[in-house]
Amino acid sequence: MAQEKVPKIKLNNGAEIPAFGLGTWKSKPGEVTKAVNDAIDLGYRHIDCAHVYGNEQEVGAGIAEKIKQGTCNRGDLFVTSKLWNTFHRPDLVLPACKQTLKDLGLEYLDLYLIHWPVGYKEGESNFPQDDAGNILFSDVDYVDTWPEMEKLVESGLVRSIGLSNFNSEQIKRVLNIAKIKPVVNQIECHPYLNQKKLMQFCKEHDIVVTAYSPLGSPDRPWAKPDDPQLLEDKKLKEMAQRLKRSPAQVLIRYQLQRGNVVIPKSVTKSRINENLDVFDFELSKEDMEYLDTFDCNGRICPILPAKAHPHYPFNIEF
Repeated sequence: MAQEKVPKIKLNNGAEIPAFGLGTWKSKPGEVTKAVNDAIDLGYRHIDCAHVYGNEQEVGAGIAEKIKQGTCNRGDLFVTSKLWNTFHRPDLVLPACKQTLKDLGLEYLDLYLIHWPVGYKEGESNFPQDDAGNILFSDVDYVDTWPEMEKLVESGLVRSIGLSNFNSEQIKRVLNIAKIKPVVNQIECHPYLNQKKLMQFCKEHDIVVTAYSPLGSPDRPWAKPDDPQLLEDKKLKEMAQRLKRSPAQVLIRYQLQRGNVVIPKSVTKSRINENLDVFDFELSKEDMEYLDTFDCNGRICPILPAKAHPHYPFNIEF
């Protein structure tokens, strides 16, 4: 079975996370149930979700179907979700987590992350704005959010907790107050933004890196026609051709060999299958070093509307 090929990485609390999973960001509600079904059939056991993706009910439907069919049981799956920016206020953390569990139809999450270090104004909208269209911020500090995340572990709703899009200084601030250490920092990571320094920092603090947008997120909504497309990179395509692999497979293998968890997103069955077919080849040391040279600080998820926030994460080097 394909899932037997997927290695697991030990987290600092003793739990294990499959090193490979299905990303669901930008998967449309109508498509994502089928994508989850296909992925589980093919051997995926790790599903990465978030409240703000707006599709957790459909993801949950896909999971429920496969459990009902006996393809897997809940214990076989590793399900991640994320606390959105409008729920940083301590009293909102538990209700937000419960909403996600209800949407996914699950009794617990394997991993729950603070999605971004920036808090947005509490209320109905995920993206609250003033009349000029600027995002309205909350004055909650994420170090006050973290103890509420810890309570989710203590109450059994969540097995592990972590961070997403946090820089080294922000991780340090959390570590300084944490009773329960974050197990993961989920960050944008691909050869155009190889995150070497942040990866090294996380490693020193026994925090696993999950690489999102490992294929350069060609379908990101704000892409401009002339933006460089990682999957179309001539050097990458030449390497893939030489290895008789697809560019996507090379990019996924790159993250796995760096010791990162990798969560490529797709809703196309053939690609979902192809993305998993990366456990029977290796990139040489030279190939890995060559891919590192693609780095151009090419961040594709800069969350620019939050640039004025005091906790904006990308104002420092890493």
